[in-house]
Amino acid sequence: MNKISECCRLDRRRQAILEAARELFISKGYEQTTLGDVVKAAGGSLSTIYKLFGNKDGLLDAVVFAKVVSGAEMIRQVVDTEPDPVKALSRIARELYHTHLEAEAVALVRVVIAHSIRDKSFAERFFTTTAMRSRDAVEAALHKWRAEGLKFVGSPSELADMLLGLMVVDMQTQAISHGLKGVVDDADIDYRITFFLRGAGLLQADSAG
Repeated sequence: MNKISECCRLDRRRQAILEAARELFISKGYEQTTLGDVVKAAGGSLSTIYKLFGNKDGLLDAVVFAKVVSGAEMIRQVVDTEPDPVKALSRIARELYHTHLEAEAVALVRVVIAHSIRDKSFAERFFTTTAMRSRDAVEAALHKWRAEGLKFVGSPSELADMLLGLMVVDMQTQAISHGLKGVVDDADIDYRITFFLRGAGLLQADSAG
């Protein structure tokens, strides 16, 4: 029973530390945040942070990957439930945009970009866990649809790169500019999706809503 209570206590402490660290990394920046700042905000002690996360880099790793969403599972679910490939791609693109352009997601990307300069393995792991998985799921869907007779311009690989590229460029622009370029709203997203579908030969000019 004591072991169970200790595990529950550590889990609650871990969540409190993660939440405090996330807020501090976003508001102050990773480099400017000390572990002392995290302890002050979350409670506990430095020894607890070292016990749970190893060091500051380990804490950042836990913060970032606790919030990571690749979109791959969502893409597979849409493909399985939406028989119309054009509607499926539209849903997938909108879901990816709304997930990755959410304010906290953009703020975390800002932290990731800064940290990636000195930690290549961290950058590679973040990329392969997020955008790359989503991209691969889109490519798999396009291969499936082509095998079922869908005609489109370009290869599944090229189109997957382009579709994910739309979202990634907007996400990185928001992260770097701090919103200076303006927020990408639903009308902007619809325009990008329509442009992509037309370029892929999946939507005629007079078919756009």
